[in-house]
Amino acid sequence: MVAKETKQRGRPRAFDRETALEKAIRSFWEHGYECTSIADLTREMGISAPSLYAAFGDKRALFDEAIAVYGQLYGGFISRALAEEPTARRGVERALREAAAEYTVPDRPRGCMVISAALNTGPASAEVAASLREKRQANVREIAQAIRADIAAGRLPVDADATALAEYVSAILAGMSQSARDGTDRATLEAVAELAMHAWPSKGEASRAAAP
Repeated sequence: MVAKETKQRGRPRAFDRETALEKAIRSFWEHGYECTSIADLTREMGISAPSLYAAFGDKRALFDEAIAVYGQLYGGFISRALAEEPTARRGVERALREAAAEYTVPDRPRGCMVISAALNTGPASAEVAASLREKRQANVREIAQAIRADIAAGRLPVDADATALAEYVSAILAGMSQSARDGTDRATLEAVAELAMHAWPSKGEASRAAAP
């Protein structure tokens, strides 16, 4: 009887790629793109530099993948809130409340990776900074689109400034992210989120303003 071949073809990967990528996400999230070196990454990921390059490409390619996975696992709450809630106000209110929770999860880097990972970058990292800026601006456009839909549906006054209101929400999110990194707790950020919604326009306010 001929013995069955038991050897696997090819050389098995010496590390768990998903686990290594999660560690890379945390490194970039905590320290930013520019301040995270290949040596830092290989130490945190528990792999050699050749293994990193073979599995992920260069540092920029690894960062791009880390940002994509971050968006899937941690950063999609704004889009979900806007898609699932019946009005822009309800979507934004939920997104701010969830930001307070997401930015302060224990045993995880604080704040938002897309907001903080490319702060204070030099010319060599200009493309990374531009890529993250575009992701943030995409969020602003998405919020503005939801606001315009509410204006068209008569849920907001016709003179509401969708762009300015969306930028306002983005600024609040950025401030909450930085406050979380500075150590502000969830309850305080939830109070900030609640106060921020006081600036939201209503049809009643518009009617009163128009009255003689």
